[in-house]
Amino acid sequence: MRESSPSRTHWAEIKEAGFVGGMRFLFWVHRYGGAWLFRALLFFVMLWFFATRPLARHASLEYLTRLHQESRGATPAPNWRNCFRHFMCFAETILDKMLAFDPRCEPPPCQISGAEHVQPLFDAGRGALMITAHLGNVELCRRLARKLVKARVTVLMHMQNAQAFNQILRALNPRMEIDILQVATFDIATAVLLSERIEAGGLVVIAGDRIPLTPDSATLALPFLGAPARFPLGPYILAAALGCPVLTLFGARGAEGFTITIRPLAERIVLPRRERQQAVAPYLSAYVAALTEECRKNPLQWFNFFPFWQAPAP
Repeated sequence: MRESSPSRTHWAEIKEAGFVGGMRFLFWVHRYGGAWLFRALLFFVMLWFFATRPLARHASLEYLTRLHQESRGATPAPNWRNCFRHFMCFAETILDKMLAFDPRCEPPPCQISGAEHVQPLFDAGRGALMITAHLGNVELCRRLARKLVKARVTVLMHMQNAQAFNQILRALNPRMEIDILQVATFDIATAVLLSERIEAGGLVVIAGDRIPLTPDSATLALPFLGAPARFPLGPYILAAALGCPVLTLFGARGAEGFTITIRPLAERIVLPRRERQQAVAPYLSAYVAALTEECRKNPLQWFNFFPFWQAPAP
């Protein structure tokens, strides 16, 4: 499949192509052939994708370059070898997502950093909005949240590029409730539904590192890894509408298992009708700072394989 020109590419234009189908095949290889055979095949599958996806390659290289400069050399060097490692980490994460929904698999060892910020909310029967990123494995966070705190988790996501993959997850575990809401058509009914779930003590999770599909949607450019990048204002406007506590949520795999990191962002976000962007800026800056820290700690687990620092054409 031909990729869009980098000069006018929006992240939503990048299709799933055959990647999800290939990962479904590798999932069954992992189940019946074991980890050794899986990793052997995974290398060649990802080598093919690496060779045929120039847009994703250059986006990965740009990210690694900016992160390497921002961290003063503490993160992997920006070269094609580490770029390929970035691709491999993405594939491993896709497998982790599938394993998280397979009822025959136990989640990997997990530790929660920042549980003290969310446990009092659960004890009081309160909910919260959690702003995450395309970093690590949010699906595993959702399963662990159900297992550890019995909270109902609702994930807001853009479905255009995720339909096939979510069908795979449902096929792996039809009995598991997957609360995924489409955010491209956000309306009053959806807002009421989310408010009810927050009041019932549930969690609403939304990604904060991809701009909306419509070119007239509210965004704000802030420095990220040394250059301005556009971030959506939607999560913070939603938080103000829900009137609930706001936290950041990241989940990444490390050498000793999986780590969920929770940080408080605001007890409540209040936005004036005028100068809304200026009012959102401090909260967005705190999110960008948290995302930067997570990228430093897990440099190969931030998965935005498109020109992130370049605003798409209208």
